[in-house]
Amino acid sequence: MLNIVLVEPEIPQNCGNIARTCAVTGSRLHLVRPLGFDISQSAIRRNMRRCGLDYWHLVEVFDYENLEALFLRHPEAAAEAWLTTTKAPRPYTEARFTPDSWLFFGKETAGLPAQFRMAHEDRCIRIPMREDARSLNLANSVAVLAYEALKQQGFPGLSGTGEMAGSAEPR
Repeated sequence: MLNIVLVEPEIPQNCGNIARTCAVTGSRLHLVRPLGFDISQSAIRRNMRRCGLDYWHLVEVFDYENLEALFLRHPEAAAEAWLTTTKAPRPYTEARFTPDSWLFFGKETAGLPAQFRMAHEDRCIRIPMREDARSLNLANSVAVLAYEALKQQGFPGLSGTGEMAGSAEPR
């Protein structure tokens, strides 16, 4: 199962949209503190419900005090970590994702911590974009990487057809 890790996310609406992506893809969502918002049940209803719609029951959400706590609880994450950063030298298309991949994304205003990036420099990847653009929205970045990882695995457990399958050819 794919693991999406948000390190110090700041914007509740981004988290809600990412939770929805996790719900529809069967991915787990891991939140690393400090968070820029409250994740109590009442706060989720108030701040993130609209973005996540009624899919919250389909998402496994875990939270950790810091990155060290995440790796203590999930030592396997280190071997399967992919760090998404605008500072990476290579595009995400060069990464080979596995069913056990952990995709790390940094906070909206600063990205992933430099020390963490440097410790995993060979696992840093980026989404190509114009040089004069700072970055893509966090929720969009998660969707791009999650679907690339799932595509490489043949979209395990996901439906590849819609209700139009088997209907007459389009005109």
